[in-house]
Amino acid sequence: MKHLFFALIVIGLNGCTLLNLPTTTTSGSGIDLLTNQEVIRGLKEALTVGTNNSTAMAARTDGFLKNPQLFIPWPAEAIAMKEKLIQLGFQSKVNEFETSLNRAAEEAAKEAAPIFIDAITTMNVTDGFTILRGNDTAATHYLREKTYAPLKSKFSPKVKAAIDKVNVTAYWTPLANVYNAIPTVKKVNPDLNEYVTNKAINGLMLLIGKEETKIRTNVNARVTDLLKKVFANRS
Repeated sequence: MKHLFFALIVIGLNGCTLLNLPTTTTSGSGIDLLTNQEVIRGLKEALTVGTNNSTAMAARTDGFLKNPQLFIPWPAEAIAMKEKLIQLGFQSKVNEFETSLNRAAEEAAKEAAPIFIDAITTMNVTDGFTILRGNDTAATHYLREKTYAPLKSKFSPKVKAAIDKVNVTAYWTPLANVYNAIPTVKKVNPDLNEYVTNKAINGLMLLIGKEETKIRTNVNARVTDLLKKVFANRS
């Protein structure tokens, strides 16, 4: 702490008296000791750490399937198809298809980290302090807002490969054929690659946001010197 002295003028009946009193200037939260570039690097490092942790969790067996927040359900646009198939006794086949969607997302998550980290490191951030002072998922929100389209473009082929690997269409096609053969129904054929890609990205973003919150609120989650310095004001 730096101590400064200032002159306090006390006006009394007999004139003016000068008193030297100490005051203290402090960095308060500590933000003013950081440069904007340090803050930006710290935010990107937090997202990178969060991405590595998140993709590792999501890529495990049941990482999507057994996590209610990540679970990928039957496509909403084909919900009438699902209901009809269940009525016809295909509940187990419906379950198998939903499982395959989540297995594809888990498989794709194994390839996600480099793609997400590239989006993080190359995204343009001009005002790091605004994000730092934002809510507990402000950096993740910024990542989603600024990089979703190019990130999706690069991640989609990984999802397609995962869908092929776990044979999602092998579960979908027989169900679609049964349903589409029913007279008068509106035939459905959702873009499964598009669907799983969006759901997988949203799930990973959710996990990254949780990891960002940990870094902001828990000193033990700040695993590098830069994270400790940048997020010290959150202690």
